[in-house]
Amino acid sequence: MTDVIKTPVGGQGGSILSSGLDGVLEPSPGSLLRKRIFGHAGLMIGGGVLLIIFLMAILAPVISPGDPYDQDLSRKLIPPVWHESEKATWEHPLGTDLLGRDYMSRLFYGARISLLIGFAAMLISGVIGTTLGVLAGYFGGKVDMVVNFIITTRLSMPVVLVALAIVSLVGSSLTVVIWVLGLLIWDRFAVVMRSATQQVRGLDFVAAAQSLGCSTRRIILSEIMPNIANQLIVIATIEMAHAILLEAALSFLGLGVQPPDPGWGLMIAEAKGMIFFDAWLITIPGVALFALVLSINLVGDGMRDVTAPENRN
Repeated sequence: MTDVIKTPVGGQGGSILSSGLDGVLEPSPGSLLRKRIFGHAGLMIGGGVLLIIFLMAILAPVISPGDPYDQDLSRKLIPPVWHESEKATWEHPLGTDLLGRDYMSRLFYGARISLLIGFAAMLISGVIGTTLGVLAGYFGGKVDMVVNFIITTRLSMPVVLVALAIVSLVGSSLTVVIWVLGLLIWDRFAVVMRSATQQVRGLDFVAAAQSLGCSTRRIILSEIMPNIANQLIVIATIEMAHAILLEAALSFLGLGVQPPDPGWGLMIAEAKGMIFFDAWLITIPGVALFALVLSINLVGDGMRDVTAPENRN
């Protein structure tokens, strides 16, 4: 066996781990974590794209070439700069829409709406689903039966149809869309958290905490939650992307974000009549929506791989 010698540094009790044979230093946990993060291609690509979209949304008032709400019919349907057209101009790099509004500005401000709806809906659904799933998985018995009944009831209702019905009755607004989606997409959180909690509940460290007299709240927050966090991260990113797609679908059907707000789904809906003539009106917001959803999923998968216990060595 290789002998490990601790050498004091500076007389202050610090130490460096060195091998008695080859002098190789053991890497610290922080360096191993950084290596896993920067060595994961999917996480880096997804994180880079997501960061660009996030900065695009935050800096929209600064980097937008114009007002996303400013209409001018004299400049409608100006094509993007890569089109071979005399009308194309760098004043409107991505062109203008049917009402003469700058498309790049609307794309930047639309990123704000998509990120806000995705994050807020994911947060609401995550709180509901995680609470129900952890309680069912930890207590079992009648609590588990009640939660399973609630989950089954929710799964029997199609999300899009229920959302359409509620929004059409209550009225469409950004706040209504966020709450409707948040209250409808929590089932995946509940199912996964219930299963993960059941697996962790029977482990020795939970039994040790119970034998020491720790409160249920402390056991759940200090022992259960940290050990199911990687599953929670994956579900959170999946549901965030799911909420963004659902909002785009509702907006496309006219019951999501309302004009003149520049939602990406609404931009696609407004341009659907021009798909055979000016396809870039649909392609630009469609590609942006695809990039956002893909980047969120790549980040979720990457974080799961990085934080998984089997990958920490």
